[in-house]
Amino acid sequence: MAARGKSGQRIEPSFAGDSDDGDWRVEASDRVSGGARRPTRGKSGAGKKKTGGKRGGRRGSSGGGSFFGLVRRLAYWCVVLGIWGAIGVGGLVLYYGARMPSATSWSIPDRPPNVKILSVSGDIIANRGATGGEALSLENMSPYIPQAVIAIEDRRFYSHFGVDPLGLARAMLTNLTTGRMVQGGSTLTQQLAKNLFLSPERTLERKVQEVLLAFWLEQKYSKDQILAMYLNRVFFGSNAYGVEAASRRYFNKSARDVNLGEAAVLAGLLKAPSRLSPARDPEAAEERAQVVLGAMREEGFITDAEIKTAMSQTPTKAKSFWSGAEHYVADMVMDQLPDMIGEISQDLVIDTTIDLALEKKAEEAISATLEAEGGKLNASQAALVSIDGTGAIRALVGGRDYAESQFDRASKAKRQPGSAFKPFVYAAALEIGRTPMSVRNDAPVRIGNWTPENYDQKYRGEVTLADALANSLNTIAAELVMEVGPQNVVKLAHRLGIDSEMQANASIALGTSEVSLVELTSSYAPFMNGGFKATPHVIRRISTADGTVLYENTYDNPPRVLDPAIVSEMNQMMVRVLTNGTGKNARIKGWEAAGKTGTTQSFRDALFVGYTSNLTTGVWFGNDDGKSMKKVTGGGLPAKAWHEFMTAAHEGLSPSPLFGTTGVQPVFDQGGAVAGSGGLPDGFATANPDQFPEPPASVDGTAAIEQVRPANDESAGPIPPAGVGETTGATRRTTLFELLTGG
Repeated sequence: MAARGKSGQRIEPSFAGDSDDGDWRVEASDRVSGGARRPTRGKSGAGKKKTGGKRGGRRGSSGGGSFFGLVRRLAYWCVVLGIWGAIGVGGLVLYYGARMPSATSWSIPDRPPNVKILSVSGDIIANRGATGGEALSLENMSPYIPQAVIAIEDRRFYSHFGVDPLGLARAMLTNLTTGRMVQGGSTLTQQLAKNLFLSPERTLERKVQEVLLAFWLEQKYSKDQILAMYLNRVFFGSNAYGVEAASRRYFNKSARDVNLGEAAVLAGLLKAPSRLSPARDPEAAEERAQVVLGAMREEGFITDAEIKTAMSQTPTKAKSFWSGAEHYVADMVMDQLPDMIGEISQDLVIDTTIDLALEKKAEEAISATLEAEGGKLNASQAALVSIDGTGAIRALVGGRDYAESQFDRASKAKRQPGSAFKPFVYAAALEIGRTPMSVRNDAPVRIGNWTPENYDQKYRGEVTLADALANSLNTIAAELVMEVGPQNVVKLAHRLGIDSEMQANASIALGTSEVSLVELTSSYAPFMNGGFKATPHVIRRISTADGTVLYENTYDNPPRVLDPAIVSEMNQMMVRVLTNGTGKNARIKGWEAAGKTGTTQSFRDALFVGYTSNLTTGVWFGNDDGKSMKKVTGGGLPAKAWHEFMTAAHEGLSPSPLFGTTGVQPVFDQGGAVAGSGGLPDGFATANPDQFPEPPASVDGTAAIEQVRPANDESAGPIPPAGVGETTGATRRTTLFELLTGG
C-alpha cells in the first residue's frame, strides 16, 4: 500500500526560498524551440552557478560588449537599408523601364548622311551633311585617337559591363571632396546611349534610361563597335560631329593622319567641346591635351619619349570657321544635288571637275591682288571661275575669304558685264555678213534718247571692227546692235550659254543686263573650243558609298553653236584686245590668249574674261554694297589677277595657238560674206559645221540711229550715219567710204 501510495503520490514543485531548490529560471537551453537538451532536476544547482557565472562575466566586460554590439547593430541596419535601397532602385528601374519602348524595338538610329566631295584627282574637297565628316572604322583612323579617348574618358572601358561602379564611386568621392562637379561617372557606353537615344536634360528618369540602354548596347554590340560608334558621332565643337569632321575642321587633315598631339587635343575636347575648341581658345585646348597625354602614359599607351615629341610640336591653330575657296565649290555642289537625285538619304560620294591645284592658285591670285592694291583702290571683293572647253569648272573662287563670307559671288551674284558683253554683239554682226575689216565711223551717235559715249570721251573717226573691239569703243558697239537687232544679239548670247533674262534694247551693247560670272565665262568657251557649247558643270558623277552610280553627266557631245569661220574671226579680233587694246595687263608670256575687258558705270564692277587653248577664265572685282571703286577698269585689277592665275595654271605646259588664228582661215565669197555663215536657232545641234540655217533677220536701224554733232562743231551740213550699212541680212558690205562715194 505504502509502496503503491508512494509511487502514485504527485510531487508538486516548490518555489520556496530554500537553499536546496535555489532560484528557478528558464534558460535558453530549456526552451523546446531552442533545440537544447532539457537538464535534469538534479543538476539545477549547477545550472544556477553556470548562469550566475555568465552574468558575472557580462558585467565584468561591459565596455567591450557595447562596442561590438554597436558594430553589429550598424551592420544590421546597413544590410536592412541596403535591401530596402535595392528594392527602391529596382522599383525605379522597373517604373522608368516600363515607360520605355520594348527592348525588341530598340535599334541604332541611322547616322545622318554624309556627302563626300572629291576633286578630279580623288582628293577630298570637303564633307557636307549634319555631321561634317564620313564615318571611319577603328582600323582606318589613327590609333592614337581611341587610345587618348579611353585614357581620359573611360579607362576600364574594355572591362566593365556598360556601367563602371568603381568609376562612379571615384567620381562621387571626388565631387564630394572638392565641393563641386569635377568628374562624371558615365562610361563611354552611357555617353553613346545618351547621344543616340536621349535628351541632354539631367533628370533621374533620363539617367535610369541611360543605364538600361548602356546594358543593351553592351549585350548587342562588341566593345570595338561601341567605341567606333561613339567616335563617329560625338560632338567635338565648331559644328563638327565625329573624329573625321573634327580632324578636318581643326587640322585640315583626315583622322587617318592625326598624330599623337592632335589626338590628345581631340580627346581633350570631349570635356567641354565649345570652351576647349582650338578655334576659340588654343591655349586651353593645349593645356587639356597635356592632361590627356599624362593619362595615356599612366595607362601605358605611350612612352615618355613619345610625350616629349608630342609636347615639342607647334600648338594647333585653327580658324574660327571653315576656310578655303574650295568650300565655295562644296556649297555649289550641295545646292545642285537635290535637283539631280532628290532628297539625300544615304552617304554619297561626289566626283567633281575641280582641280585642287588650280583652285589653290586661283585663291592665291585673288588674295594677292586684293592684298596688294584692293585697299587703296577701294576694291573689297573679287571672284574667279575657270573652265575647260567642255564646260567643266576647274577652279572657282566665290570671294576674298570663305571664313568671312560664304556668299558665292561667282555663281550667285548677278551684275552688269559692261563691255565684256561686246563679243556677243560682234559675233552676231559677223553672222549677218560683217567682217573684222568692216569700217564704221566712231563719232557721237544718238539712239532714241540714248547717247552712248566712249570711255575716254574721244572719237577716232573711221575704224575697223577689229580696232573698235580692241579699244572697246561704245559707239561702234551701239551701232552694231542696231544693225543686227537687239533681239538677235540676245538670241546669240542665249545660244552660247547666257541663261539670265536680258533686255533686248540698244543698251545691251554695253552689257546692261545682269549675268553671273559663271555663265558669262562659259559663254566665252565656244570661242576657245571651235564653236561648241560649253555647259558649265562641276559634278561629274554621284555615287553611293558602295559604288552605285546615281548620276553621271552627259556633256561629252555638245552642240555646235558658232560657225568655225566666225570663231576664227572672233579669236583674231580678241587676241588684239591683249596685244594692242585694253587687256594688255593680261598678256601671258609665250602663250596666245584672247579676251575682253568690262567696266560698268561709275566703276562699280570691273571684269576680264579671257582664254587660251586650254582654259577660259573670268575675273570680277568690286564691292558687295555696289560702291564705286577708284577708277578700277577691267584692264586693271581683273586683268592682273587673270594674268597671275593663268600664268601659274599654264606653267610647264607647251604653248598652243587659239582656234582659227593660224593655219585654217575663213573663206570669203565674192560678196565678202563668210561662206556658209549664219545664225543658229536655240537648241540647234549638228555635227556638220556647214549645216546652218539662213542668217537671222535684222531690224532697220537706220531710222533709230542718228549721228549727232558735237557741241563745239560749227561746221555746216549733216553728219552721215555712222556706217550703219544694210540691215536686211544681205551679204553686201556697206561702209562709210561707200556711202560717201556712192559705191
